[in-house]
Amino acid sequence: MKRKTIQRALTLRAVQTMQSHPTADEVYEAVSAEHPNISRGTVYRNLNQLSEDGEIREMEVPGGADRFDHCCHAHYHVRCLTCGRVFDVDMDYIPDLANSIKDTHGFQFSGYDLMFKGICPACLQAQAETHPGSEDGGSTP
Repeated sequence: MKRKTIQRALTLRAVQTMQSHPTADEVYEAVSAEHPNISRGTVYRNLNQLSEDGEIREMEVPGGADRFDHCCHAHYHVRCLTCGRVFDVDMDYIPDLANSIKDTHGFQFSGYDLMFKGICPACLQAQAETHPGSEDGGSTP
């Protein structure tokens, strides 16, 4: 574990405060708004170190920028296909899922991220307002 610097504390606080699963760029923007002299590289290094130390969790997002989660306990996520935001899913976690796949298919896992995809309530509402009379808000499969 690296020593706790002011920059590290600022980076951690930004991830915890944002609670929106921010990208590294979003964390940098938040930190630099408060402390303009901090470099992008410093924020990125601190995000990586905080993730390695288990204080935050880095999430790979297929087709998008990696995101950071302040909640390190096992839980699921859903990504809005319209706005790109990532949300925590409030449901029971299935801890034996990886073991079941390992037993059935012989994989040795180093970890996994399960991310559902869909359209968030705010985007559904916006679509409904844009396309009134359409049951699905005008979305296509």
